[in-house]
Amino acid sequence: MINLLPTVPFIAYPIFTGNLNQIGFASKTLINTINQYSFCVAQQDVTFKTALQASDILLPDGMAIAAAVRLLSGQKIKKIAGADIHLHLLQKLNQIQGSCFYLGASENTLLQIRERMAREFPNIRVGTFSPPFATEFTPDQNKKMLEAVNAFRTDVLFVGMTAPKQEKWAQAHKEQLETKIICTIGAVFDFYAGTVKRPSVFWINLRLEWFIRLIKEPKRLWKRYLYYGPVFVWLVLKEKAKSLRV
Repeated sequence: MINLLPTVPFIAYPIFTGNLNQIGFASKTLINTINQYSFCVAQQDVTFKTALQASDILLPDGMAIAAAVRLLSGQKIKKIAGADIHLHLLQKLNQIQGSCFYLGASENTLLQIRERMAREFPNIRVGTFSPPFATEFTPDQNKKMLEAVNAFRTDVLFVGMTAPKQEKWAQAHKEQLETKIICTIGAVFDFYAGTVKRPSVFWINLRLEWFIRLIKEPKRLWKRYLYYGPVFVWLVLKEKAKSLRV
């Protein structure tokens, strides 16, 4: 697919700068997000970096990415979180009586998603599949996931396996997946299901969503914010210094 949507170069990545309404269903589109954590991890994980670079649309999921893009390019862009693209696509699907499929998470989480979808988006046909918990899937497990998705014949596939596994999986199987949009959204599965509560709009507007999440899940998220945050700043400043020397 030739990407004709507006982007801005951010080091090694083409960051989407357009409006979500520009995203259509005309051709197969792989949508990923990038934040400071995934950027840092991708520096050490070539397969993950390649998967992000191969995105048809790479959304700036975090104020850190938006700020870094402005520092390096001078272009002001808006943060677009996984929850934003998820809600946007559901609204479009509900209007056209489309379908979506959730691949990932536990059976309980998927049940909560289906129940909420029935209330909020009754015009959408919903399919789900909970893959086994594994660092890497076996060929047989991959086959079962592909068969489940393709048998449902969905318009949009949401993949929620946490980064970087979900991005790698989506990129590796993009051509085998019979769907128009593949969208990796990780924690949004739990947010939408209600199994994990997203910080309120008040904190989001203050740009402190990350801080509230850190307080709620310090064991899981401390390294993402307190270690990779400074690493990200260092990498961006190093890139800025390099550009000034040119």
